[in-house]
Amino acid sequence: MNNFVKRTLSGAVFVTLVVGSILLSQFTFLAFFALVCGWAVFEFHKITNQQTEIKINVLLAISCAVLLFTSSFFKASGIVDFPVFSLYGLFFILTIISELYVRKMNPIHNWAYFILGQVFIALPFSLLNYIIFIKGFQPLILLAVFATIWVNDTGAYVVGVTFGKHRLFERISPKKSWEGFFGGAFFALISGYVFSLIIKDISLINWLIFSEIIVIFGTFGDLIESLLKRTLDVKDSGNVIPGHGGLLDRFDSMLLAAPAIYLFLTVLFG
Repeated sequence: MNNFVKRTLSGAVFVTLVVGSILLSQFTFLAFFALVCGWAVFEFHKITNQQTEIKINVLLAISCAVLLFTSSFFKASGIVDFPVFSLYGLFFILTIISELYVRKMNPIHNWAYFILGQVFIALPFSLLNYIIFIKGFQPLILLAVFATIWVNDTGAYVVGVTFGKHRLFERISPKKSWEGFFGGAFFALISGYVFSLIIKDISLINWLIFSEIIVIFGTFGDLIESLLKRTLDVKDSGNVIPGHGGLLDRFDSMLLAAPAIYLFLTVLFG
């Protein structure tokens, strides 16, 4: 019961912070998600650095990630017109070059993990900027991404616990079932329908497609993070959210859902 209360309270605070930062203003979104992006990269390298001969400079990796996120914000919002990504590119190159001088045991693996952290974590977070500014400032569209992820997760859990018999990907995530997957997909359709009543610029059929894209790619994002943790033999990426693990654990579904939704919205809005 104590663990249930702890999970419920911490989960409520987490959802409130995410929703509040998105809806309050574009700058609260910038501040909160830049912090989350940097922290997620920190968690990623904290667990990858546990391996023998792997030692990423975590501060440099975090700085690169936050720089990419903020550059994307200023570019997507139209606040600045000059090439804001030039500074990130320079910082990225210097970080790669720095491996020549630190004489670490396995510089190639360090390069690989550093680039993976930028591509797998920093890039998806940065694409959130292009979703929220897809057609002017559209906080409800970005909120729909997270709401659909949460509805899918909740529906998949409830249906999976109640009816789950056929394992979805037992080698990587033994608790996930096909019944849970389709249950989450069904509830996500309801979420899409609700948002079609709120944001009428997107048709019902496109909202339903939107929802199922999140279900499919969100599930793959979850499985990929599970594969990462299973490979590195860790249970959670961190413990910043009591009872829920780390921020990387909470945003794992977004890591593939965000690029997929960005592409979908780009085609939809031309």
